[in-house]
Amino acid sequence: MQMANVQSSWCLHKGAAGTLSRHRSVALFRPQDARRWTLHCRAPVVASAAVTESSEKLYQSLESAALELKRSPPSLKQEASGDILQAMNALKEGGVTKKWGAALQEPFTRRNVFMGELKRVGVLNPQAIGIASIRDDKAFLFTVVGVTSVLAVAGQFLPGDWGFFVPYLTGGISIAVLAVGSTAPGLLQFFINKFSSIYPDYRERVVRHEAAHLLAGYLFGVPVTAYSLDLGKAHTDFAEAKLQRRLIEGQLEDSEIDALAVVALAGASAEAMQYEEIVGQTADLVDLQRILQRSKKKLNNSQQQNITRMAVYEACSLLRKYDKEYKALQEAMRKGASIAECVRTIEQA
Repeated sequence: MQMANVQSSWCLHKGAAGTLSRHRSVALFRPQDARRWTLHCRAPVVASAAVTESSEKLYQSLESAALELKRSPPSLKQEASGDILQAMNALKEGGVTKKWGAALQEPFTRRNVFMGELKRVGVLNPQAIGIASIRDDKAFLFTVVGVTSVLAVAGQFLPGDWGFFVPYLTGGISIAVLAVGSTAPGLLQFFINKFSSIYPDYRERVVRHEAAHLLAGYLFGVPVTAYSLDLGKAHTDFAEAKLQRRLIEGQLEDSEIDALAVVALAGASAEAMQYEEIVGQTADLVDLQRILQRSKKKLNNSQQQNITRMAVYEACSLLRKYDKEYKALQEAMRKGASIAECVRTIEQA
């Protein structure tokens, strides 16, 4: 019992005077001092529990807002996305999401970016930036033509009229696919997306791509409302409430254009850091073009090309700087984490 008193008073004296004079602490020990010391030690625990409870409520608000947006009809999506933004602002004000908008604290200046710089920042094949990949389209067409050709040849050996109709029928399929692919390739996109899943790197590309979009948007303070890794439906959606009117009216400032360009090309940049060929950049480039068309200042082709390179450079730089967050986010998204869980993962990485 005496030893316990000595140890307790030592802790109290250390906290009060900043010294470790054991002899003096024994002389000053009193029962009421022990009580005060006990309360003093418990206070941070109680405060920590209160903070944790408060942050959990804020995360629950974000989760509820995301679910409400998911249930909302298309006509109310824009209005409902405002609740996501409010929930994220509440998390920021509560000191929970310290990394949200972190990229805005270190603004970059628009400048010329050269191919060598892209190589140094991690892009494996800078020449592939801006060039749409035809890997999946080519593989799909070759497969269709190859399979139908084999069936046409084999059909000649069928008995009766079948030996006449089957070769012509299968040959007609090849001709139809080639005709549609030449005139309206978008009609085949669904089948091409399905076919692309045969590649062993497909799933990994999708995860890297969408996680990069989500993380970049988060770091630039653009709230994420939903994401999907499903075959042919992979996407990352952002809240439109903050910039929707300005996007419609075409009133974006240079700083807004640059930030949104980084978010738009983050997925393609993530692929470029891992693969020589960038399969998923077509949709990113379309999004980038829509953003560039909303600029207050008219941008010529050379300026647009440079913004594209600059966006890739800055996106790669962010992914390298926040590598731990990026890897943790990929793992969370593979497991189907909710938006609130993704936010938590980024903050705790």
